[in-house]
Amino acid sequence: MSLIQALLLGLLQGSTEFLPVSSSGHLVLVPWMLGWPAPGLPFDVLVHWGTAFAVVGYFWQDWVALLRGGRSALRSRSLADPQARLLALLLVATVPAVLLGGLCESFFERMFARPVAAAGFLLVTAGVLVLGELTLRRRPTREKGAALSWMDALLIGLAQAAAIFPGISRSGSTIAAGMGRGLGRESAARFSFLLAAPIILGAGAVQLLDLAQSGGLVAQAPVLAVGFLAALLSGLGCIHFLLRYLRRRSLYPFALYCALFGVAALFYALLVV
Repeated sequence: MSLIQALLLGLLQGSTEFLPVSSSGHLVLVPWMLGWPAPGLPFDVLVHWGTAFAVVGYFWQDWVALLRGGRSALRSRSLADPQARLLALLLVATVPAVLLGGLCESFFERMFARPVAAAGFLLVTAGVLVLGELTLRRRPTREKGAALSWMDALLIGLAQAAAIFPGISRSGSTIAAGMGRGLGRESAARFSFLLAAPIILGAGAVQLLDLAQSGGLVAQAPVLAVGFLAALLSGLGCIHFLLRYLRRRSLYPFALYCALFGVAALFYALLVV
């Protein structure tokens, strides 16, 4: 992979990780359709880590408050502090993806080599976004600041676990799940973004350790660094954009985009096979 390709794919990752259009699906389909070599798992992990750093950096004040709340909970053995409770909810929501990813790692790695499957899952993402909007319209939205329940966290976590499949948007599925539980678009997006950091950083740490032990990290360092920085900077911009966008607008444009891109990729597959 050239540095230019790494730059463009890093920008693509950062732009699509937080927009509900599936970054993993784009990282599978775009190189395939352009005839570029597959980025490989190390690059995929590093650009995802770039977006994880973006969400930690953007919400750094929230994370400081969450960690203080966690320390307070350990001392008092109580979740009376709202920040401690929110941290516990994020941990609960992280568990399904950790378990599913750990148990089926080799299966999901094979899925990243199947562009047609990624295209099909983009259509699933489109349906999920539409369903989230329809559900939000049919049930009352909770007041801003209303506490999430343990069931809310678990269901949003299950939505995140499903997004391990390339083509299913992590942000889209978790935002739609939050909307399905009565959260407003912006509140659902905020929880989704906070939830992204633990799973992406954890997966990245495991894969980086494996790569370092294999001796391949130094050889790929320039490409990985370019991809990481591009994903970090574009991720920061997209978080800011989407939070402002969702205050007044719906997810329907993103659903339409996913549907059109998925259909186009399927037609492309028919033409090249």
